[in-house]
Amino acid sequence: MYLSKYFLPVLKEAPREAEIVSHQLMLRAGMIKQQSAGIYSWLPLGLKMLRKVEQVIREEQNRAGAVEVLMPTIQSADLWRESGRYDDYGKEMLRIQDRHERDMLFGPTNEEMITDIFRSYVRSYKDLPLNLYHIQWKFRDEVRPRFGVMRGREFFMKDAYSFDLDEPSSRAAYYRMFVSYLRTFDRLGVTAVPMRADTGPIGGDLSHEFLILADTGESEVFCHGDTMKLPVPDRNIDYSDDAAIEGIFKDWTSNYARTDEMHDENLWNEVAEGDRMNARGIEVGHIFHFGTKYSEPMGAKVTGPDGKDHDVYMGSYGIGPSRVVAALIEAGHDENGIIWPDSIAPFDVGLINLRVGDEAVDTACVDLYNQLTNAGFDVLYDDTDGRAGGKFALADLIGLPWQLIIGPRGLKNGEIEVKHRATGERENLTMEATMNKLTAWQKDVNERFGG
Repeated sequence: MYLSKYFLPVLKEAPREAEIVSHQLMLRAGMIKQQSAGIYSWLPLGLKMLRKVEQVIREEQNRAGAVEVLMPTIQSADLWRESGRYDDYGKEMLRIQDRHERDMLFGPTNEEMITDIFRSYVRSYKDLPLNLYHIQWKFRDEVRPRFGVMRGREFFMKDAYSFDLDEPSSRAAYYRMFVSYLRTFDRLGVTAVPMRADTGPIGGDLSHEFLILADTGESEVFCHGDTMKLPVPDRNIDYSDDAAIEGIFKDWTSNYARTDEMHDENLWNEVAEGDRMNARGIEVGHIFHFGTKYSEPMGAKVTGPDGKDHDVYMGSYGIGPSRVVAALIEAGHDENGIIWPDSIAPFDVGLINLRVGDEAVDTACVDLYNQLTNAGFDVLYDDTDGRAGGKFALADLIGLPWQLIIGPRGLKNGEIEVKHRATGERENLTMEATMNKLTAWQKDVNERFGG
């Protein structure tokens, strides 16, 4: 992509109402624009990041055996009355009426609707297990929306719903999603620590939050240090092996790991002082096992092998891609801007032309741009007629992992200045050496984080 043809409305300073780093940098980097309280437009750079996060989530859900659907944002209130949650949910639910005065709502979650879909088509235990997911916009009318997309009213959400014949099968489904989440966040280049969590209004008896550690996190984390050393399963994980999956779950949940909401000081004191890790974290995923809470009142039954009808056991599993984008920034930034994980960034390379209009420099930049794109790199070519300092500042602000700087002086020596954003290291390399370095980096990233 040529920067001169891209829409990237960056700001020199963040608006005063932006309280946290991710909100400030997303506004400054031209990723989002606020339209009203807690509601944002996603501009090209922000949308590009959102889609990249979404795709990793989708690939890992598919790998774990979930099947994608798409449910509407507007739901009938009648479904929520069936489950008993319509009056209990509170003012966070945006209640509306259509032109025929039928009660409707903007979906804050989809347990009722997915249960209705299930009961309409599934009759036999032979069609189980089943896990359906979608990635869709949701709305919760927060009393005080703040922190940008971190706690907005409209947000992008992946939610999956499992259906099983009995309790043991349902817990196996929960364990599969737990492991899928470990892999998802690992591929996004961050450690998301699973913590025992309160089930809240979703209900059920088993729940875990996944938190990305960051100094600006909203939750205080109390965790045994050994949890941070556990290996994440690789892409060859066999999700059909229930025993192995349960073993991974037990490994990750055997040590103390809770947020301040579930913290137990007596249990915490049993952890050796040298093994305690106390930090801040940002919730980016939440999974629930709630049995027949929705299937029983809504009549979602299947005929079992005994010929009798059984209420199906359910679980739900959420990740917020829009929240993940902000959390990645909270976990990775410096005074100059965003530092994306190697595994995920809006562009792999920023190509900077220091002398636009110089025939030799222009030709070298275009040649390198073509080589990189043909080799599979996503490149943002700064072909604008601006000052060098401004170009460097822009590349740092939006977090391009690699910056390739071409100017007349280096070109005479047959060299390109190569800067690594995360470390700040710079070196002068030939065109061939630059391509070799980036190709090796690309191969390493694909091996460590690829699908």
